[in-house]
Amino acid sequence: MIAKHSATLHGHRTSFTLEDAFWQELKSIAKSRGMPLARLIVEIDDGRGSEGNLSSAIRLYVLAWIKAQARASDAG
Repeated sequence: MIAKHSATLHGHRTSFTLEDAFWQELKSIAKSRGMPLARLIVEIDDGRGSEGNLSSAIRLYVLAWIKAQARASDAG
């Protein structure tokens, strides 16, 4: 299921839509990094520049994180 979520980025409220699997993984990543979810979303938003939308940037971040974790597991 896809759900709409809201966050405040640099003082401005924004919304984005994510599938439940991406939302759950994003929360897991924030927890494993020891940071608030809102801070992680700001980090992702800052890293995307002016390309794409926040929903896509979050999905790509989650995918990259999972791939990096898989590579680390294979190497270890």
